[in-house]
Amino acid sequence: MPELPEVETVRRTLQQLVVGKTVERVAVLLPRIIQRPDDIQMFAALLEGETIRSVERRGKFLRLMFDHYTLVSHLRMEGRYGVYQSGEPVELHTHVIFYFTDGSELRYKDVRQFGTMHIFDKDQDLNEKPLVKLGLEPLDEAFTLQAFRDRLGKRTTKIKPLLLNQEYIVGIGNIYVDESLYLAGIHPEREANTLTAKEWAKLHEAIVSTLRDAVAVGGSSIKSYVNGQGEMGMFQHQLRMYGRKGEPCHTCGGPIEKTVVAGRGTHFCPHCQKPGRTRRNQN
Repeated sequence: MPELPEVETVRRTLQQLVVGKTVERVAVLLPRIIQRPDDIQMFAALLEGETIRSVERRGKFLRLMFDHYTLVSHLRMEGRYGVYQSGEPVELHTHVIFYFTDGSELRYKDVRQFGTMHIFDKDQDLNEKPLVKLGLEPLDEAFTLQAFRDRLGKRTTKIKPLLLNQEYIVGIGNIYVDESLYLAGIHPEREANTLTAKEWAKLHEAIVSTLRDAVAVGGSSIKSYVNGQGEMGMFQHQLRMYGRKGEPCHTCGGPIEKTVVAGRGTHFCPHCQKPGRTRRNQN
């Protein structure tokens, strides 16, 4: 599933490609993608004549800001947006097409068919599902060390599933949790309330730096992710932990292990991420 860096990359790409374009009509080829309204004809009618003013993001959700409405879109496992010119062949698994008045088209393609779209009156989406219960944005200025620790610090839950819980902190999926915990020297099964002040500071810094580095190179193309121009992300070439079972740790040289934490495959270094201890040497 695309995580924050991948969704942010798609957002930035679409911001360049579709802002200022006006919808002439909308074709919904797979009705179940549309979650709100439940009438696909109404969905299409609401957006006809509307101009995209900006493309924003909340967690792993894209927010297409029109004149009077906000379209909230979740890519789920393999959802993709692409901009095409009229007349270009429509690829298999294309489920929604936004036809613009300038002859270009924004197409939503989803092989797994898990993606969703919701339409809300402008700026009302943040007060309703699926966005209303989302937690801290790790790349916002409001994501301070104090806010981070206040939200998670007293929890007795293991730190990895807590970081994956979108009601506490948004956008950090399996890849970036493993990377962040490694950089902070924290074992993924540590209970949150056992972390020291120094460990919270290291983890906060690790999350921010990992996500910023990933966004800078377009995210990670682990499976099928591409941005709105069909380009792959490159952060997978910088991964220090995720997907490297049995390979040497970049810090100590020992083999990276893989286990399951809260149902998720989890990579960690048993030497550098010891339970109850922090890793002094970071690179």
